[in-house]
Amino acid sequence: MLIGGQSASGNDCMIKVDKLHHHITLSEQTLPILNDINLTIAYGESAAIVGRSGSGKTTLLGLMAGLDTALSGEIWLDGHSLSSLSEDERAELRASRVGFVFQSFQLLPALTALENVMLPLELSGVNTARQRAQDLLKRVGLEQRLQHTPRQLSGGEQQRVAIARAFAVEPKILFADEPTGNLDSQTADSVIELLMQLNQEQGTTLVMVTHDQALADRCDRQFIIEAGYLHERTQGLDA
Repeated sequence: MLIGGQSASGNDCMIKVDKLHHHITLSEQTLPILNDINLTIAYGESAAIVGRSGSGKTTLLGLMAGLDTALSGEIWLDGHSLSSLSEDERAELRASRVGFVFQSFQLLPALTALENVMLPLELSGVNTARQRAQDLLKRVGLEQRLQHTPRQLSGGEQQRVAIARAFAVEPKILFADEPTGNLDSQTADSVIELLMQLNQEQGTTLVMVTHDQALADRCDRQFIIEAGYLHERTQGLDA
């Protein structure tokens, strides 16, 4: 049971990262990726992680989401110590609390927009999956595109389907990896607005990796990764 993984050290915030280190080994050479990362993100906050390509942003996102395990340090997600959970328990934690939005959308190509949004609801045993999915797609402006497959949708429409799918099960936290990276500026603006509105309406904690400064500026907090080290930007200035 997941309750066994709870820790008083991390149960007062949605995410707590303590003394996190991570590296990879290539051709017998150790390459540091993350160095002594420390941060906390409160329930309902929105946070952006920015930095150059290869700086470790996506690696940190994956570690916080429990998709990978750190070499040292600790991460608590909604009060659960990830290092104390088995792979199956981490998967259960993600299924019950976590939503994802990816730059590449990751919609199932054989399913319609409606079916893509219904899928996580059906897997969670929601009896009203179809109506819930229809309501969410209407909320993101796609009520006329319910029966279209991803290849019949524009990039912006696919991302809106992905956002509707991510919020379908009302996750406690949403992780987004470059959610506007494949979009033109006008479409990106509408996606940013949608993410922030749903974040506020559902009280979902929102953590995003992004190169988009306009998106980062809409978040409550901004963190910058440089050479594997993290620091917080305060009031538009580097702290």
